[in-house]
Amino acid sequence: MEIVSPMSGSVWKIEVCEGNTVSIGDVLIILESMKMEIPIEATETGVVKEIKVAEGDFVQEQEVVILLGN
Repeated sequence: MEIVSPMSGSVWKIEVCEGNTVSIGDVLIILESMKMEIPIEATETGVVKEIKVAEGDFVQEQEVVILLGN
């Protein structure tokens, strides 16, 4: 499952590590855009397989930021 950014912004903080198990609604990444913090949450339960961004990276809307697996 691909988790995508809901909007363009800078990756302010990554709240998970690869291998972490997450549940629906868990905050995975916090973006900063226009002086606001926007959380990116898990949309399903799974294991973080790959984090495709780093803190400080700029991401575009709909860019894949995390891959979840079973």
